[in-house]
Amino acid sequence: MSIEVFRDAWGIPHLRAADPLELARAQGRVTALDRAWQLEVERHRAEGTTAAFLGPAETGWDTFARQARLADTARRCHARLDAETAAWVAAYATGVNEALPEGARRAPEFARTGLTPGHWEPWTPLAVWLSTHVLFAGFPTKLWRDRVARLLGEEWTELFATDGPGAAGSNGWVVAGSRTASGAPLVAGDPHRIIEAPGVYQQIRLACPDYDVLGLAVPGVPGLAHFGHAGTVAWAITNAMADYQDLYRERLRRRPDGGIEALGPDGWEPAAAHTETIPVRDAAPATVTVVETARGPVIAGADSPSGDETGANSPSGDETGAAWDAVSLRHPPRLTGDVGFAALPALLRARDVTDVDRALDGWVEPVNVVQAADTDGGLLHRVAGHVPVRDRANRLRVVPAWDARHAWAPDPAPTPQETVGAYAVMANARGLAAPLGVEFAPPHRARRIAALLDASAAWTPEAMTAIHTDTDNPSAARLLAAVHATDPAALSPGARAVRDRLLGWDRRMAADSTDAGLYAAVRGAVVRGLAAHPAFSALRGPGPDPYPELFAPWLALGPRVAFALETLLADGPVPAADRAGTVRAALEETAADETPPAWGTTHRLAPWQALPDEDDAWPGLGGDHDCVLSTSSVPGFTDRSARASAARFVWDLADRDRSLWVVPFGASGVPGDPHHRDQLPHWLRGDLVPVTTGWDHLVPDRTPMSTPEHVQTVEGFGTVRIDRIDPATDAPLLHRWVNEDRARYWGMHGTTVDQVRDIYAHLDALPTHHGFLVRRDEEPVAVFQTYDPEADRVSACYDARPGDIGVHLFVAPSAAPERGFTEHLLTVLIDFALTTRTRLVADPDATHTKALTRLTRAGFTLGPDIVLPEVDLPEVFLPEKRARLAFYEKS
Repeated sequence: MSIEVFRDAWGIPHLRAADPLELARAQGRVTALDRAWQLEVERHRAEGTTAAFLGPAETGWDTFARQARLADTARRCHARLDAETAAWVAAYATGVNEALPEGARRAPEFARTGLTPGHWEPWTPLAVWLSTHVLFAGFPTKLWRDRVARLLGEEWTELFATDGPGAAGSNGWVVAGSRTASGAPLVAGDPHRIIEAPGVYQQIRLACPDYDVLGLAVPGVPGLAHFGHAGTVAWAITNAMADYQDLYRERLRRRPDGGIEALGPDGWEPAAAHTETIPVRDAAPATVTVVETARGPVIAGADSPSGDETGANSPSGDETGAAWDAVSLRHPPRLTGDVGFAALPALLRARDVTDVDRALDGWVEPVNVVQAADTDGGLLHRVAGHVPVRDRANRLRVVPAWDARHAWAPDPAPTPQETVGAYAVMANARGLAAPLGVEFAPPHRARRIAALLDASAAWTPEAMTAIHTDTDNPSAARLLAAVHATDPAALSPGARAVRDRLLGWDRRMAADSTDAGLYAAVRGAVVRGLAAHPAFSALRGPGPDPYPELFAPWLALGPRVAFALETLLADGPVPAADRAGTVRAALEETAADETPPAWGTTHRLAPWQALPDEDDAWPGLGGDHDCVLSTSSVPGFTDRSARASAARFVWDLADRDRSLWVVPFGASGVPGDPHHRDQLPHWLRGDLVPVTTGWDHLVPDRTPMSTPEHVQTVEGFGTVRIDRIDPATDAPLLHRWVNEDRARYWGMHGTTVDQVRDIYAHLDALPTHHGFLVRRDEEPVAVFQTYDPEADRVSACYDARPGDIGVHLFVAPSAAPERGFTEHLLTVLIDFALTTRTRLVADPDATHTKALTRLTRAGFTLGPDIVLPEVDLPEVFLPEKRARLAFYEKS
């Protein structure tokens, strides 16, 4: 296994391997070492088993994951992969499995929860992808629109349209070489997602003879799907805000034989159904009914609410059970058996924008707007993904499953593409992807980025940080206009003072701005006032359909009002006079309360953690939902920000080493690791850290990347790991050891690094001799060599017998710091060496009294002194040596 692992100053892994399969395996291994807890949480989320170690609070998600059939869909999609892609994904899963036990030992969360690292199947990365992105298109919004239409009126179905709760957006822009200082394009942006700790993106570099690409990976998924720089081409995405998932109102009934039927366009038809048990920590197991109709899996209402199985309420009067309503989910991967993974290795091989374009023709989910640029000046701006063609009503709300008008056409919609001029901006607004969606982000971020880009004709990577961190809040304009329209004479002196301050505010949501804090307080009061208006009374409370608690964020009135505030201040069922009165009341309420602090005092980071750390005091933030520095809270209810930039980057096509990037936390997911949160201060300030690609500027990572030959834990001593020596990677370390004065007996004193590498490469090629690097708790402590005595010079000194195995042990100069170190180490080495042999043969220095004493304490029997004859090999000269034989018999 030819793999090299290097780290830069930020602990970011740079991997180099002989071929793409070994590289995928290495990516899986290093991710398991750095992010073991995160990987296992994601695997369990995809399989619907998180409650087993996180407790009852996760039962809702587990129920959804099972009812949505995420794992089964992953298996189905994996079965349809081409052989090359399947092998590549399997290599990644193999790497995860090889390093997961070791990664779990580093991660304290496993001990805290009692979780044992599990096994990754070849289809698991596909399941993680589906689990991560199943809510990207925001299908629960259709439940909300359906509720609005039924309770408020059909005319208000799209009243609350916005980039709302749960949606994932991004900023992105590509700048042509005509507008950069270098004359080569720049690709920049920042994906907005629910902020998680560890981070949802992993900075990594993947290099082999076929390609050398760095970028942002999704932990648990091979390759660089969303953001990458391959040297000659770079790409990035944002959420296209396309609508590609449908919800169907199903009518279900139970047959006399216990099976379930669903009403389709052609009448009643069988539905697949079974039950599953969800293990729950510290609680009784939960039982979930899994039903799938011809439309898709049922995600709400799979069980009859009445429990009537007698047929007494059947409209037909037969003995079939009473019908009840449910909701099913239809989305492309479940229907087609394709999640688009073949695009991932194709992206890594891309050399120009044409290659990127061709690779993304096979993209499925999520649907993205893609921008790319290459060193020849090529530019790409397109939508990629599978969007079904169907009736417009499907995009708006839950549609009846029995109506044939809501079926999908056989082929997906064409994906739009447009020519790039001086630059192109993507920020989830209505534009390139408009034909494919219903709700888009307001145009504020896109317009602001364009305005900032217009301000210079010589952009550099460093200058781009001013765009990333811009805090101008254009969405404040409508509320400020309403404040301006409020008659000062109708306000108390305190409210007039609030009004005057707001009208003099620069509209920037800076963390240290008290005016921004004041604006947020007034805005929150307006949101609460509108949400409490009688016009919306029907939308408060649980509603007519008791959907699962998982969908509560999409069904809550307050957040809907908060994110649609601009619209609701100008339109909607609340009369204009009442809207003005709400603004006036908000000014009075704010004036009566304590003076609001600076915005960053209350607008604090609130990342999602599978196992929250109550001691974390998260920092304050600038920005707001519609700022380019997009840090979303829920105005009127909390200023805490759960969604923000999950990464920021600038890809320079003139010189990849001038590229810049940053993530909120760091490369490591292990608490206490130096790179666990070392990038957080830079992310908070808006700084970017440098991309480093020169291998000579990186530090070799000595963490073993091969499958261990043996791992054994000795109580009171630690965990001993034995790996085959990798000549290329381990030679510098071994060179330092064997050139110590105390190592002269080892026979390699005075050698160079290259000579040490050649010696162990020769040894590794022999079927009779093997070299191993021994680690205790990940620290290299010894070299252990085994050999067939019949193929060694020792055979001239004694009569070898079947079952013998020769052994050499060299303890590192810095090891053996405590009493009993070597004896403990020998215990493990003896167990390892006697796995397939019956007697150990050692030949230590006859004058090394301490070594002989240690061997006898370990159970060796000393034999006669011998003289080992000199041997002149092509790689090394072994001089004559006086030794003493020692034997250990297997009991």
